[in-house]
Amino acid sequence: MIKKILLLVVCCAVAFSVQAAELEVVDATITTAIENRLPVDNVEVYPADFGKLYCFTRIVGASQETQVTHVWYYEEQEMARVALPVQSADWRTFSSKRFLPQWRGQWSVVVEDDQGKTLAEVMFRLE
Repeated sequence: MIKKILLLVVCCAVAFSVQAAELEVVDATITTAIENRLPVDNVEVYPADFGKLYCFTRIVGASQETQVTHVWYYEEQEMARVALPVQSADWRTFSSKRFLPQWRGQWSVVVEDDQGKTLAEVMFRLE
């Protein structure tokens, strides 16, 4: 009985590792808006007084439901962490962040898989 339980635990761990390894970010974009589930533009530098931006991500390769996390950084300090479901082999998702005018400088969003592995990073600047 214990051998069966251990075998089940090992199989589950392998399945989760394989799942995470298959995910690939094919598009990661900072944008001012999402329309029809797509980004309307691609922001690299933006006025700090705008108020809100989105991180759009397209993920492929999921063989089962999983999740990714968007981690928003300002000058290397984590400012937000948003877990997002991935429910098919080709999935689009996004998170958003509101900004204060005094948060001028370098920003990035790191896309992590459900194991915390970095899949992509997109950088932008508020001026």
